[in-house]
Amino acid sequence: MISPYVRRRRLATELRALREEAGLTHEQLARRIGEARTKLSRLENGHIAPDQNDIIKILDVLEVDGDRWTQIVTIAQEAAAKGWWESDLKSMGERQALYANLEAGAVTICEYQQAYLPGLLQTPEYTKAAVTALLTLRPGRLDIAGIVAGRAGRQRMLRRPGGPSYEVIIDELAVRRPGAPAVVTRSQLLHLAERATEAPRISIRVLPIAAPFSGYAVPGASFSIYTYADPGDPTVVAIETVDPDLVLTEPDQVMPYEDQYRRLRDAALSEEDSAALLAKAAKELPDDTEEP
Repeated sequence: MISPYVRRRRLATELRALREEAGLTHEQLARRIGEARTKLSRLENGHIAPDQNDIIKILDVLEVDGDRWTQIVTIAQEAAAKGWWESDLKSMGERQALYANLEAGAVTICEYQQAYLPGLLQTPEYTKAAVTALLTLRPGRLDIAGIVAGRAGRQRMLRRPGGPSYEVIIDELAVRRPGAPAVVTRSQLLHLAERATEAPRISIRVLPIAAPFSGYAVPGASFSIYTYADPGDPTVVAIETVDPDLVLTEPDQVMPYEDQYRRLRDAALSEEDSAALLAKAAKELPDDTEEP
């Protein structure tokens, strides 16, 4: 399945280009297809899932046929598809559902984690502990069991045949600062060290706190970059904020994050040295499992 979010963005670009090629304004095309201008505008901004009948009406008015017609209708069908996360949206949370959507059909995922250990590689015990800690900030707003199950669902795509390659750079701050009781964190760090050396499509690297940056371009937030097989689909950047996260698809917005990621990779430890650091950090944790 290809990310419906990404296909909506692709459809928006295609529809806008077709309308502009025809020399029509939003108002003119909306009148011809018998729909409100606002609905057409939302389709061209990728803000709503498309109705196939509306898309066919637009293509008919714009006199699109042949392979081009088939391509646009296929994109529209994929943009309106429902992913597995839709049925679990309430329990797994909208933020996690968005990431599951972006991960669907991705060829590569490159992630930088500044403050937390990466969700796609978290053990169930660590996820449960981390979410429990978040409840102190958001009482009653999080379904722990649902989030743990949702995370497990997302992790499955890393194991399936044809799944994406996943490269993550973890800031040493996220490794050293406890996000869960010591016994849980130790198991999590050892799990990361193991995956760093044994998983063929997974690359885990640690960014040392004292690592020098090219041009002193220190990253300001965690972010992920997603690419897809169809060259017409946009590269997507998701930036972690307090609530909600920011998603970018315009090339001029995406490019700085691609450059930032290259700088992070250059400054990070090798995979072997990263695995050693993770294992060492696990062993250095205190035996005391009491929460601070």
